[in-house]
Amino acid sequence: MVDDLKALYQTYFDVRCDVGSEEHLLVEALRLRYQVYCVEHAYEDLSAFPDGMERDRYDARALHSLLLHRDSQQVAGTVRLILPDQRAPLGSLPIDTLCTDACLRDQTLLPRHGLAEVSRLAVSKLFRRRVEDVLTPTGVGPFWSDHRQAEQRRVAHLSLGLVQAMVFNSRRHGITHWVAEMEPALLRMYAKLGVHWIKLGPVVNFHGRRQPCYTRLNEMLERTRQERPDVWGLITSAGGCA
Repeated sequence: MVDDLKALYQTYFDVRCDVGSEEHLLVEALRLRYQVYCVEHAYEDLSAFPDGMERDRYDARALHSLLLHRDSQQVAGTVRLILPDQRAPLGSLPIDTLCTDACLRDQTLLPRHGLAEVSRLAVSKLFRRRVEDVLTPTGVGPFWSDHRQAEQRRVAHLSLGLVQAMVFNSRRHGITHWVAEMEPALLRMYAKLGVHWIKLGPVVNFHGRRQPCYTRLNEMLERTRQERPDVWGLITSAGGCA
């Protein structure tokens, strides 16, 4: 069972990590972000990106990843890990402007030298599995608040392939902690899959309701291994993180 989910993903999808040095793949990531964040949800002003690629000032210090559908080579999803500004790490992440919880500034809890922010996680509408999935950039709709419906999902969510990419990039770049502002429904989904986050203060209004949160990577992965060894096998490549 541990290898089943990993094998399923490898049959259909190719996880591409840290694509910033591959210009054609980075272009695909920015195009998907434009489609999801500008066209579908109007979170960003599409007129600001006449070339059809959504970008911002954080991209230059981010690790970008893609999930590709093997047969069609279409982009199924994208995510980035934003690294703090090495010259002035405090206050240099997007979450710093949204979250006022003192824990975010606690260097013993969230050391900036090992911190990255999960950002621009998006799943293409071509690969969202249900009608309700089109409601959010990540493809996780309100149905996740209904436990009975959630349990009926036999295949883990597509974004787990993007979590695998983040785990790989984190191991490669010495990242030990993640922060994020996530849809509450996405947090519930991840918890059911054994991927747990810790809340950082109250929900904020940023592109809808978002919960600031963090996780310690080693602790999160160990708990995933205990609760959902199949998911752990996927997101760590069976412990190899490659």
